[in-house]
Amino acid sequence: MWSVVRKGIVAAAAVVMMLGIVGPAGAAPKKSFKVAWSIYVGWMPWPYADETGILKKWADKYGISIQLVQINDYVESLNQYTAGAFDGVLITNMDTLAVPAPGGVDSTAIILGDYSNGNDAVILKSIGLSPKKKTLADIAGQKVNLVQLSVSQYLLAQALQTVQLKESDVTLVNTSDADVVAAFGTSDVTAVVTWNPQVSEILQSHNAQKVFDSSQIPGQIQDLLVVNTQILKENPALAKALVGTWYEVMGIMQKNDAASAEARTQMAKDSGTDLDGFDGQVKTTRLYPDPAEAAQFVRSKDNVAINDLVRKFCFDHGMMGEGAKSVDLIGIAFPNGTVLGDPKNIKFRYDPQFMEMAAQHKL
Repeated sequence: MWSVVRKGIVAAAAVVMMLGIVGPAGAAPKKSFKVAWSIYVGWMPWPYADETGILKKWADKYGISIQLVQINDYVESLNQYTAGAFDGVLITNMDTLAVPAPGGVDSTAIILGDYSNGNDAVILKSIGLSPKKKTLADIAGQKVNLVQLSVSQYLLAQALQTVQLKESDVTLVNTSDADVVAAFGTSDVTAVVTWNPQVSEILQSHNAQKVFDSSQIPGQIQDLLVVNTQILKENPALAKALVGTWYEVMGIMQKNDAASAEARTQMAKDSGTDLDGFDGQVKTTRLYPDPAEAAQFVRSKDNVAINDLVRKFCFDHGMMGEGAKSVDLIGIAFPNGTVLGDPKNIKFRYDPQFMEMAAQHKL
């Protein structure tokens, strides 16, 4: 789905004994927070929660306010989060490692919302009056429009390996996710890699052929809600409110009733499509409506192995910052105690405790 380059401040909190989270003594917790989001099928529950008052209800429960801010360009949302303009951001696992982490921001994933299960795709264009069926191998020698140093480039690299090609066998053209649909419509663009809803829109073209998608690398492109780790430590109420909000909306979406259809229709409208279009995108999204299942995946050995692949891609592509001499420069911490990389420089953490609280109805 998104990009890289798809990338603060806080008062201290009192000791929260139940969670074992301790902040510096003396100052009061924050009361107002900002979370950045951009359009993607797996993130559309958030504006719905905001519009319907569900987000406010949960924020009020914990005596805080949460402002959900849409950023039209995904990359810009990451950059603003990294700069400290936001307390949290909707982001992929790879982009967490590639943008805020090298920028010195320590982030904690509190919600695994889904993984892309077909939402990200490599699409080729057939040229001529009688276009032949394209295959992934046909991409060799072509210019490929995509958000560079993003999960799109990661998907492309994984795809190329399946047909014995390398990234050097194509020419990458950096293209914003906001511009990729229009780019495909021009005569000189013959190959793109992008994510939904752009994928669905491009595939409506008679000459667009999908040749690889993220269902072929399950679990590797994860869609997360991350929060600045220091903010989280000092303000666990923020995580409780956000996680409570998410799973209330998941509960609505999972019911096969009028309320579910109404909710999904609103999400479709917010993302610029209709209900059929949105439901089609949901089918290629591996949502985790059950917090216990999401937490279990976060704690799994598979999650460690996946992020090992991702961090190696980031290092090989110079995404860990200038002068990074080792893939182990940045540490990634997992809830089972495993750390990939430098344990003294952890900048990306998975914390399933709030999802587990949701599963136990303790929020």
